[in-house]
Amino acid sequence: MKTILKNLSTAFLLLIIISVAGCEDANSDVDTSVDSGSSSGEISGIWQKGTTHNITGDVIIPEGKSLTIEEGVTVIMDPVAKTEFIVKGNLYSLGTADNPVKFTVQEKDRTVDNKFGKKWGGILATQTCSELILDHTILEYGGSTTSDASTSVKLGLYKAVAGENLPALWFSNVKGKLVVTNSIIRNFQEDCTYIEGGSIIFSNNVFYTTGVSGGEAMNFKSGCLVDAAYNLIYSANTNAFKLSNAGLRNPQADIVAYNNTMVNTGWRRPTAKGGSIWVENAVIAHIYNNLFANTRFGIKRDTKSLEDARSEFSNNLYYGYDQTTVNQFQPSKDVIGGKNDVIGTTAGQNDPGFVNYPLNNPVSSPDFDITWDFHLKSNSTALGKGTTNFVRHFSNPITFSNGLAYASPAPATFIGAYGPAK
Repeated sequence: MKTILKNLSTAFLLLIIISVAGCEDANSDVDTSVDSGSSSGEISGIWQKGTTHNITGDVIIPEGKSLTIEEGVTVIMDPVAKTEFIVKGNLYSLGTADNPVKFTVQEKDRTVDNKFGKKWGGILATQTCSELILDHTILEYGGSTTSDASTSVKLGLYKAVAGENLPALWFSNVKGKLVVTNSIIRNFQEDCTYIEGGSIIFSNNVFYTTGVSGGEAMNFKSGCLVDAAYNLIYSANTNAFKLSNAGLRNPQADIVAYNNTMVNTGWRRPTAKGGSIWVENAVIAHIYNNLFANTRFGIKRDTKSLEDARSEFSNNLYYGYDQTTVNQFQPSKDVIGGKNDVIGTTAGQNDPGFVNYPLNNPVSSPDFDITWDFHLKSNSTALGKGTTNFVRHFSNPITFSNGLAYASPAPATFIGAYGPAK
């Protein structure tokens, strides 16, 4: 009898050990504590609401796996290791207005001296990443320069060479799905985004304090079908949008950019390429209802590599505080004029009527005041001047395997990203 009981006790103990080990395996990627410690290497599963994750080395979401980041999560990137966040699987960063997800650095590194970042790499999504969502997500203080030791260089990602400044977000799957919405990208060294394919929505985002000597807010290449709407871009070093069919991937790049507000873009670029929207290399560009306030140029084309003839430009508004600015958005060989544009020839014409923004703010200043309000006063020139008579790609939602679905927002009859003040 003692032998039987002893064997039963041993078996029961073994069963407990196996069960505990199984639970540990099943939850090895799920963090439940407020401070979830340090991470490097492969990651997946769920980062739960309100947790903090210290990324001490490069991390990789493996192909075939996913990481869901819940509201209020803070991801602290290591400025010494210049950590990179590599996505071979899928990433769903799902914050809320009150509790955004934040990719950042330690508070002591969030300084004026570091306003152009360089402290960590970026989110780099490979061709095996089929789905990526950034919703109510803040990306800040990144854009470090690659070296021969960088994981992205070793894996052949982005431009795959040392000496490149990483974007906040790189996405490269022409069959993939990408949504960036309700998010903020700020304090990066160069490009905010560099997108080389996919079905894509960029909506209701804010971009500011980016680009030391170059860099766009949204940079789209061949393989991209894009709806970009209701975005605010302040003082991008070069352009708010760079639209190109470079790379010759299928499908041909086709971008619908509407109801965006661009302020002071392009003035910190030392060459004439900087401005507001740049189109080139057979891109199909549909540009409507955009507000250009003190941008260095209007919509510019590469005269040696033109946009596709099916491109359309209409119902955009241009404002310049000084005569130099006004002169530089007048239609010419390389500056595109559109139908029904609101455009004057003298300084101060067509004041957009922002609720709270000093139109004499120095155009070379990259500094953004979060109290500014770019909604429109009741007497704004931009009210009632927009068009809704065009087709966007994703009026029917892009659906994701986790059950989420995002449609691009409908266009408005006002011009710009923000309507009348309430």
